[in-house]
Amino acid sequence: MLSGGRVIASLPDAAFLSLSLLVRFKSLTPHYSPSPSTSFTLYRMATTRDSFSSSSSSCSVPAGDGVNPPSTGVTDPSSAIDFLSLCHCLKTTKRTGWVRKEIKDPESIADHMYRMGLMALIASDIPGVDRNKCIKMAIVHDIAEAIVGDITPSDGISKAEKSQREREALDHMCKLLGGGSRAQEIGELWSEYEENSSPEAKVVKDLDKVEMILQALEYENEQGKDLEEFFQSTSGKFQTEMGKAWALEITSRRIKQG
Repeated sequence: MLSGGRVIASLPDAAFLSLSLLVRFKSLTPHYSPSPSTSFTLYRMATTRDSFSSSSSSCSVPAGDGVNPPSTGVTDPSSAIDFLSLCHCLKTTKRTGWVRKEIKDPESIADHMYRMGLMALIASDIPGVDRNKCIKMAIVHDIAEAIVGDITPSDGISKAEKSQREREALDHMCKLLGGGSRAQEIGELWSEYEENSSPEAKVVKDLDKVEMILQALEYENEQGKDLEEFFQSTSGKFQTEMGKAWALEITSRRIKQG
């Protein structure tokens, strides 16, 4: 049930998130018509906790579960277009921090991830770091925000709750893709980033912060905003020498531009 445009909180968690997904997805993609398998998946998400559980550790889904059966390396065209249509939300959802600062025409989530991908592409080689893996991780690290939106610390949601919501959303997206090796790779890259558990994750975590402060500098220059809080939020938090060097270059330019 919806009340005043919001889902009533007494709904089970899975149903709450599922209905939120459906309302959000339909509002952002009004011309999208989900396939029967996707519609059934959304229905199951809204009626059973098990189909959308945060305890799921794999993006694969058994055949006959209301979505396309898993495959090894072949992506079903219907699954692919369903998945990409959902990812459209990444192009239309603006980054929350910039919206709150009343930035004119703020970047989208996809804008942010795209430049992070370019950063990973042009970065110098680092011993023990797989550059191609960094590129892939950069373009999927915020992918769950297609469903849950860009949750920030100012939203009053704990890190644990944010992570749980995003993990459940990611699990659904992987099922929407049909399971199999491609979905599993996306899930593994996302989890690795979320857990900061590899050298590549540390690099991409730094790129996430570097991209944000570079964008902040650009908005300051273009729109005359004071975005000091974004620089303060990343100060001392870079994990790699590359991240520290790129951040120093940005902040040095900011000081010179005064």
